[in-house]
Amino acid sequence: MSTESKRALITGITGQDGSYLAEFLLARDYEVHGIIRRSSSFNTERLDPIYQDPHESGARLRLHYGDLTDANCLDKIVHEVEPHEIYNLGAQSHVRVSFDMPIYTFETVAGGALKLLEAARRYQARARHRVRYYQASSSEQFGLVAETPQRETTPFHPRSPYGCAKVMAHHATVNYRESYGMHASCGILFNHESPRRGETFVTRKITRAVGRIAMGLQDKLYLGNLDAKRDWGFAGDYVEMMWRMLQRNEPGDFVIATGQTRSVREFAEAAFTQAGLDLKDHVEFDPRYLRPAEVDLLLGDATRAGEVLGWQARTTFADLVKMMVEHDLELARREKTLRDAGHDLPDFCGHDQ
Repeated sequence: MSTESKRALITGITGQDGSYLAEFLLARDYEVHGIIRRSSSFNTERLDPIYQDPHESGARLRLHYGDLTDANCLDKIVHEVEPHEIYNLGAQSHVRVSFDMPIYTFETVAGGALKLLEAARRYQARARHRVRYYQASSSEQFGLVAETPQRETTPFHPRSPYGCAKVMAHHATVNYRESYGMHASCGILFNHESPRRGETFVTRKITRAVGRIAMGLQDKLYLGNLDAKRDWGFAGDYVEMMWRMLQRNEPGDFVIATGQTRSVREFAEAAFTQAGLDLKDHVEFDPRYLRPAEVDLLLGDATRAGEVLGWQARTTFADLVKMMVEHDLELARREKTLRDAGHDLPDFCGHDQ
């Protein structure tokens, strides 16, 4: 089947990964459908560069109201869209917040995946053509690591409600693949960041604060565990892997990572240095941002992805930090201009590492 006729359905399309994936697929002539949650305020700003008025002929981006906790709704959307590919990126994806909202996290991450898999299975049985399904698995599934680096065969030992829910979603995807012959694949993505990262995630919290400190809009940044080490890549690179997995004749599971690890402290130091600032003058520790159970080290081995899919991360750590800091410096400049002009703006708090 040519890509010209393909339809893709994306959950979490308004998020960091969803917006990059939608751009990637539209550039390949897909018709892209996204599921968004109903809200009293617009939350589609990440899609602004690719938004298309659905009334215009030839519009290839369409949004549908839905929720991963609503099986009926998911079933209805899948049957209406008739997708060739489904990308399940939606979730309550903040690890620290998952300790505060464990049940909701499980319902969206684990329950949502199961509901979407079942909707895809039912549609596939009716339509009699294979639906290719991608599940966004996570390095947080490894948790208390049994080996370093972590690869596809490394045992899971999650250390958060989010990690536990992701393990359930991962195994459900494998089960549907083995039980029903579905083309269902899991991408075990290690930390991937960008200027589109939510501002409560630690990397964006850091770069957002760096921009505001440089512009004199705040003085301090409060962080939790500065010694936690992560394998950080660029989200724009990683969405290509999601697509590549679904282009294979056979489904499978792949670790997606850079193969390098750095601490939160190292990320913060690089970000402050990029703006000509000294981390020691502005960063303070706040125990409220510690997790009840910590993951000390995550480092991925993407050898299989390279060998089977011909992929490797293109964006370096230094380029990633520079990209994010430059973006947030510009945001802070605009904010300062508005404040100097007398406009009242809400303070940036940067909660929840």
